[in-house]
Amino acid sequence: MCRVNPGGCFFMKEDFLHYLWQYQYFRKEDLCTTQGEEVAVLHPGFYNRSDAGPDFSSARLRIGGNLWIGSVELHLRASDWRRHQHQHDQKYNQVVLHVVWENDEVVYREEGTPMPTLELKDRVALPVQAQYQELLWSQTAIPCAAQAPQVESIFKSAMMDKTLLERLTLKADLVLERLAQNQQDWESTVYQSMAAGFGFKINQEGFLRLAQVLPYSLVKRYRQSPGQLEALVFGQAGFLTGEIAHDGYAEVLAKEYAFLAHKHQLEAPLPISAWNMLRLRPANFPGIRLGQWYAVLQAQEHLWSGLVACETKEEYFGFFRQTPPVYWQTHYAVGKPSAQPFPQMGEESIAGLLINVVAPLLVAYSRRMDNAAFQEKAVRLLEELGKEQNKITRLYPPLGFPNASAADSQALLGLYHTYCAPKKCVHCVIGHRLMKQNLTLA
Repeated sequence: MCRVNPGGCFFMKEDFLHYLWQYQYFRKEDLCTTQGEEVAVLHPGFYNRSDAGPDFSSARLRIGGNLWIGSVELHLRASDWRRHQHQHDQKYNQVVLHVVWENDEVVYREEGTPMPTLELKDRVALPVQAQYQELLWSQTAIPCAAQAPQVESIFKSAMMDKTLLERLTLKADLVLERLAQNQQDWESTVYQSMAAGFGFKINQEGFLRLAQVLPYSLVKRYRQSPGQLEALVFGQAGFLTGEIAHDGYAEVLAKEYAFLAHKHQLEAPLPISAWNMLRLRPANFPGIRLGQWYAVLQAQEHLWSGLVACETKEEYFGFFRQTPPVYWQTHYAVGKPSAQPFPQMGEESIAGLLINVVAPLLVAYSRRMDNAAFQEKAVRLLEELGKEQNKITRLYPPLGFPNASAADSQALLGLYHTYCAPKKCVHCVIGHRLMKQNLTLA
């Protein structure tokens, strides 16, 4: 972003220049390079979304009567070419046109020949520039809040479809990274992903660390021995060390855990400091959540195939709605009773697991197996779940965006975090529509 004198790039980011080139929103009459050669854009090329290499590839241009097929690089100022050292980078030898807002100096290719340069600052309609500035410098959480109500619903729906899939894909990428670390073992990957989900952000890291020090192979081995599995879960979580001498229930578990830990040469248990117990609602205390997590592990013989077999919202809820041991329904830590019992996980918590764990797992599996049916299943599941209400999702309905289901909520969260908060308005369907409405080419 830069500030220069009038006529230069005034409060502009480079993505605006990319937008202008991609959609060719500039005056084409008498289009020439700064060296005086005529330019005709036959195809602007394909936008490169990675950080490596020129901005657009496979562009088709006629420059000075000659047809060129190659890359296009864009900068706010021509001198950025030199500042970025492109003249010494072989990836930029394929650039056939340098598109800039302001041509402040002549730049050269690696072999020393001048780079054909096209300057745009006097070719973009002032209303388009004004609309961009208004969005960029808006002080509201949603930059287009004042104008969004006038945008047709079809464009809002299109953007929400886009952001929902982008958000699911982003979460699925994390699953696939974990899958690669587990040598393509889906069961272990699902085990770890579900464990992290049971942490509900505040204790996510603790649950994930527990899944790492308590291998799923051991969980499966002791699934049909509930007392031993319970000892392993709470022992490796660090709940069976320290002052438990006056709690008979914990003493029994601790003895069983000591035997199993020695037998299997387990890693050291987590320190109790691994768990956040401050400023939590009672239902979120780690002891309560560990009991619910244990109940799912004990009830489900196969985590992944069990989830894949679910077809209805009720079946998904039934998968997670398992009953913990009575002790962990009424204690949030050893010897520390809770004020009220928690016999099973609540519907809101299960919905959170379905949104943040199960749906991304289904999308990851869809991509891994190249089978769109699992992604469609994930979207259907989100559409059946109730909407999420938080400080972000509440911003959008007054602007004409729907929030009737978890699918809508996830789309709105994706819209906010990927486009609105970083003000990437020119990449948004809504921003694009507003810009186009102001398009009066000079």
